[in-house]
Amino acid sequence: MLLSKGAMTLEASRKAYVFSGDLAASQACWIYCHEAEEISLSGTPLEEFDFAARLKYGWNFVGPLYDCNLPSLGTIAWCWNGQCFYQANVLRAGLGYYLHWSGEYIVPPKDTYLIIDLSAGPEATSYPVSYRSTPPAYGWTDEYKTTKLVLRKIPAGAFMMGSPENELGRYGAETRHRVTLTKNFYIGVFEVTQKQWERVMGNWPSHFKNESYRDTRPVEMVGYSNIRGSTAGSCWPANNLVDADSFMGRLRAKTRLTFDLPTEAQWEYACRASAATALNSGKDLTDEKECPNLAELGRYKGNGGTNSTADDTSYGTNTVGCYTPNQWGLYDMHGNVWEWCLDWSQDDLGSSAQTDPRGAADGSFRVCRGGSWSGIASYCRSAARGWISPSFTLNIRGFRLVSTIP
Repeated sequence: MLLSKGAMTLEASRKAYVFSGDLAASQACWIYCHEAEEISLSGTPLEEFDFAARLKYGWNFVGPLYDCNLPSLGTIAWCWNGQCFYQANVLRAGLGYYLHWSGEYIVPPKDTYLIIDLSAGPEATSYPVSYRSTPPAYGWTDEYKTTKLVLRKIPAGAFMMGSPENELGRYGAETRHRVTLTKNFYIGVFEVTQKQWERVMGNWPSHFKNESYRDTRPVEMVGYSNIRGSTAGSCWPANNLVDADSFMGRLRAKTRLTFDLPTEAQWEYACRASAATALNSGKDLTDEKECPNLAELGRYKGNGGTNSTADDTSYGTNTVGCYTPNQWGLYDMHGNVWEWCLDWSQDDLGSSAQTDPRGAADGSFRVCRGGSWSGIASYCRSAARGWISPSFTLNIRGFRLVSTIP
């Protein structure tokens, strides 16, 4: 199959790239495509080799690399973002890198992905939880957007939160400051979908709920109070308790794991995945309202998000996972729906360095991040911030799960 795609691999003995239909687990290759497509390969045993890539027209440099964190491995990697090479700290399956590797290849931990089985529905007494080291050989199918829910482990680290003063589309509440997160955490690979909400809560609250399309669209018309509860669930940051009959309350009880919304800092750290640009692809906006760089990453006003009454996904929210993910394999961090965060809103986060910030002690509005299907490009940047009353529901707001590892 690879040979038919025009794949070329580096043959050490000849010190040259040659056309090849074989691909070793340690290799990357050049593939020429006459049209954009997705391909998946698998090997034996499956857990020790998998390869999935989104291929664009023309030459693609890709490699069958496992998701892997580099800082402690003594390895240096450079990735190409379409404009320039940049140094990367995380290798994601399906992308190609130039590597200086000081030792043997290290297989990723078997708990890189956390998967919740929701198939038994709202009457279930428990939801089984499992782990895997890599995505499935054929990618995250609709099963993982409906009856299962998948989260990805994000390593603790530090980053610059906010935006530089010259970033196109910047607003005043985005002062850059260094943030350190000291704990690893899991975060949803996708926004929580309507079917996943129904499997936990037993209802369909969303505006875009045509039965032919709703299952894999993000749930919306759910407020902070629906997700965490309006009594115990309203007390963050004093504690992380939730109401028993809320989405988080039911999920915690049936998995015996502490799921929650992300903090604002966790959300931006996960969104950026080491990118310091306006978008997590390593690119900036070309225009404040309509931008082709953003159109690659998510649904927004400029690529279909203009009609709130459409039955199909050509307008309004789109199916989760339709666009290019970030370097950690997270989808739809830009656009589709604004995503609720734990924090009370603040006019500005200041310039002082922070460690594991929990937001303001109190307030009237909770933070939302990421922009939505109805927003212009500048609202969907990595640093863009929004906020709204926790009891308010709109068809532009949804959420994704987080579980912080103690």
